Amino acid sequence: MTPQSNILVIAPIKHGREGELRKVLDSMNLAPGTADPSNALVPFQQFPQIHVARFVILNDPTTVDMREAYGETPQQYTPYLAFLADFDGPAESFYQALVAGAETGLKQLFSHCEGFDAGRSLASWMKQHNHAAATIYVNWLGRTVEQIREEEALRLALQDHLQKNAASYTHRNLAETHASLRKLVHSEISAERLKLTATPATPLSWWIRDVAHLTLIPIILLLLSPILILYLPFFLVQLRRREKQDPVIAPRVDTQHANELAALEDHDVTNQFTAMGSVKPGVFRKWTLSFFLWALNWTTRHIYTRGQLARVPTIHFARWVFIDDKKRLLFASNYDGALETYMDDFINKVGWGLNLVFGNGIGYPATNWLVLDGAKDEQSFKYFLRRHQLPTNVWYKAYPGLTAFDLKRNSLIRRGIERGRLPENELRQWIALL
Repeated sequence: MTPQSNILVIAPIKHGREGELRKVLDSMNLAPGTADPSNALVPFQQFPQIHVARFVILNDPTTVDMREAYGETPQQYTPYLAFLADFDGPAESFYQALVAGAETGLKQLFSHCEGFDAGRSLASWMKQHNHAAATIYVNWLGRTVEQIREEEALRLALQDHLQKNAASYTHRNLAETHASLRKLVHSEISAERLKLTATPATPLSWWIRDVAHLTLIPIILLLLSPILILYLPFFLVQLRRREKQDPVIAPRVDTQHANELAALEDHDVTNQFTAMGSVKPGVFRKWTLSFFLWALNWTTRHIYTRGQLARVPTIHFARWVFIDDKKRLLFASNYDGALETYMDDFINKVGWGLNLVFGNGIGYPATNWLVLDGAKDEQSFKYFLRRHQLPTNVWYKAYPGLTAFDLKRNSLIRRGIERGRLPENELRQWIALL
């Protein structure tokens, strides 16, 4: 198995250079927000390990909420340029590939950022400005871009063959059909018209880190449990007192902002989402959010690794990242379908999970004991989320037109081809996939 990795490079934009940078980013697109895979600056298609990537200017207009909510002077933040990528293999190899294939273009982009020195090692500068995610989610751990493309080619070849030769399969039973299709695929592979690359061995270093993480976090929680149990009543008192005082800031979204976001969406079956906001002031909220993201990351790393985040199956990749000394949180995801459906999915299936994380953000709909209410106030939640959403300037997906459901179906088709015999009930299910 080849595990997936990610990077998030963030750097402040030089004063007066944001407008120029936006024009450069626009030059990388085929349509608003949608990258040209062969653009001259960062030709994404030349990096076969990239699943999704984006460039986005982080300039959050909701920082003023600090004054409205708590009467405090909002901190002034310089706009940032962020580069996010989710890819196959280790980050170190990816940095090397970026330098080899897009050094000139990346230097042109980052030259708009403070402290960038074109004479310095690009890889070292990017590593210095990388922000590790507090929580990272991968839809199907170990499924590579190469595998996705090969399995889609397999599905198309099988469907094409069945359509052109439908009559010859009319009187065959399920086992005969399966055997015939397996023979066809083996023939196509021998002729090098199809390719099904064997799954490589998982790196030993990754297994060691993963097993250590799997066991260490529960051990830490077990050791801390006496303290956590003793603290729980005090936590609940502090939490409820704050919940009653924290204001909701979720006005109807500005029409211009909504239209700008809508122009970037629904160019493909998958969409991008980038949002950021300020954490409610004080140590209590900062550490509450840190704890729950820490725990959530354990579940996304060890439980939700096979096609679903809780009960939501439409997300390809997602991440939650602290920035600015944990004063703000960045959330980025890649999801199938329309935004309205995406939000409804979360509200209806894991609204409590939304509350655990986003309920610690300024202006979030009022929660009750943190897990109740909140996102259940559907209209306020949607206004809140849309208001904090940022336009993604450049977005790339390596397999347009394919949803997470398509990827799972294609893997099941391949599994059926690679198995010599299938019980009749499984054969029926497998044939139905085609």
